[in-house]
Amino acid sequence: MKKIAITTDSHSGISKEEAAMLGLTVLPMPFDIEGKTYYEDLDITREEFCNILRKGANVSTSQLSPKAVYDMWDEVLKEYESLVYIPISSGLSGSYQTAMALSEEEKYSGRVFVADCGRVSTTMHMSVLDAVSLKNKGYSAEEIRNVLEEYRGRMIMYVSLSTVEYLKKGGRIKPAVATVANILSIKPVMKFDVGVLDVHKKVRGMKKARAEMLRAIEYEIENNFRTEYDRGRLRLLAATSSEKDITDGWVRELEEHFSLPVICDGLSLGVSCHIGPDALGCGLSVIPKEAAE
Repeated sequence: MKKIAITTDSHSGISKEEAAMLGLTVLPMPFDIEGKTYYEDLDITREEFCNILRKGANVSTSQLSPKAVYDMWDEVLKEYESLVYIPISSGLSGSYQTAMALSEEEKYSGRVFVADCGRVSTTMHMSVLDAVSLKNKGYSAEEIRNVLEEYRGRMIMYVSLSTVEYLKKGGRIKPAVATVANILSIKPVMKFDVGVLDVHKKVRGMKKARAEMLRAIEYEIENNFRTEYDRGRLRLLAATSSEKDITDGWVRELEEHFSLPVICDGLSLGVSCHIGPDALGCGLSVIPKEAAE
């Protein structure tokens, strides 16, 4: 029997192809479009999904059923002694609490370790990659869980939105505020910290939004991530729900501005439901020293 499995859900943005390459198990998350349920990376492509958002369809997310979670665990544990499960941040969804409750059942005791990394999408993807690295270095499932949770706060993400309509639908801003924002071409720059998504700044136009994100990352490196940057343990990230040519231009801008390689992810569909299409983001994630050694 193999020793440790790394498992997650599709809020990580990990594709079926990457999962197969890394030996991961990824639970596809459900969401509803006009009352019909779809599963991420199974029933619909990212391009189709973003086009549906642009047309103004009613889209919402929902949690996995407990049965889907323990069915996956049971299947994985037929081949592995133990597993680490990395769900979406507990601050954004009840998925973590559900998984923790399930993991306390006797048959999972000492075999299933649920990590609350406080992350989603691109930064959550980095936690999964860190888990794979720790596994390959011989860490136990419990040790991997502990390292991931220790480093949960060592990341940051900024995302600029092309529209405030999805914040309005989610109740984050009032309809009257959304109307004024649209008239004035106000583009919110959102800040994602541990389990919290808040408005960082409001600017006029995407060009200014991109410039604000660059300034924010400069500040983060200098004031919050300088040690890891100097030691080569800092990843520069890009995130997108935009079209390929716009995304490629954004990645080039980040690379030129910071003289660092960029890891670029499509924002998970669950995140895109709430922020809308044509968004761009950038962020930082620290590689744990245990994974880097």
